[in-house]
Amino acid sequence: MDTYPLRLTAHGLLLREWTSEDLSAMQKLFDDPDVAYRTPLETPFDPAAALRYLNNAHQARQGNERIHLAVTTDGHQALGEILLNQVTSSIGYIVGTAHRGQRLATRALRVMTEYAHTTIALPRVILEIEPDNHPSIAVARSAGFHPSDAAPETVSDKGRTYELHTWEHHFSAHRVQKATD
Repeated sequence: MDTYPLRLTAHGLLLREWTSEDLSAMQKLFDDPDVAYRTPLETPFDPAAALRYLNNAHQARQGNERIHLAVTTDGHQALGEILLNQVTSSIGYIVGTAHRGQRLATRALRVMTEYAHTTIALPRVILEIEPDNHPSIAVARSAGFHPSDAAPETVSDKGRTYELHTWEHHFSAHRVQKATD
């Protein structure tokens, strides 16, 4: 079982695993109305929710199901999260309100997409985005994702029903070579 501390560095970011020292930062990032509206995260995201989330993230990593990484520029202060669901080949991301406008989500998505393609060997990764989530659509386009032909998925969560559209990114050895040149 692969349980080494994962750290990914590229595009001016250091993505690292969450630790118990991040519980307060997680609460500040995830206890946000936009995050509550767009994600299945607990609301309110209080200290107990943060601890449950951290424990679930560690269990998912040990089970090779999901990888949850804090988005940082310095290896310390968490500015957001990027996660890779290895079961569904999907990526999700959150950037704290105070840290938006720095292209953190686009850069983190590029790092995780490269990792998914080259290290995990996933030929295709996806994002699931609501059609009115224009900031997330802009991140997807900027990171090289394109709308897929898949039918939207209807989801009911937290008292609302909405559609998720699939965006996809396919592995290209040529694209990886250009990125490393």
